[in-house]
Amino acid sequence: MTLEGKKIAILIAPRGTEEPEFAKPKEAVEAAGGSVTVIGLEDGEARTNNSDLDPGGSYRVDRLVSEVAASDFDGLVIPGGCVGADKLRADENTVSFVKSFFEQAKPVGVICHGPWLLVEADVLEGRTVTSYPTVRKDIENAGGTWVDEEVVCDQGLVTSRNPDDLPAFCAKIVEEFGEGIHTEQARSA
Repeated sequence: MTLEGKKIAILIAPRGTEEPEFAKPKEAVEAAGGSVTVIGLEDGEARTNNSDLDPGGSYRVDRLVSEVAASDFDGLVIPGGCVGADKLRADENTVSFVKSFFEQAKPVGVICHGPWLLVEADVLEGRTVTSYPTVRKDIENAGGTWVDEEVVCDQGLVTSRNPDDLPAFCAKIVEEFGEGIHTEQARSA
């Protein structure tokens, strides 16, 4: 599937986003012809981590989350990493940005600890998702149904558990971004 002409946002937290969960989806979207904008909390470069504790790469932040709107993009990727996801969910602008994708029925891909942002945005009621196992109770408390599967798609919301699931996750987000708006996506926003 081609993503030619599609603009996809990907979130990154300073010193905390999981390297492969950021880099692999970004590469997959670009390989399919999509344009990726790296959205961060701070200007400049953001460093990723590997396994939450080991240093990863450094990536240029294209735009601050406070400067963008969901209407600027066709889809969103929320990488995991315990530290990064926690930093992102603590930022009010990021939570509003994420919620707007659901209000506008746009596809969203979320992996590992990334669903913490969905809990904060209050968009999980009635949805079936997966995540890193320790996020399960948070998802259930937010009204979602948690399943232990490689990749889950619920009306344009794609979720996966961890870096081992990246091949299936990347293939599914490219497919969903290609399909575009899902009218049912807005049902829980």
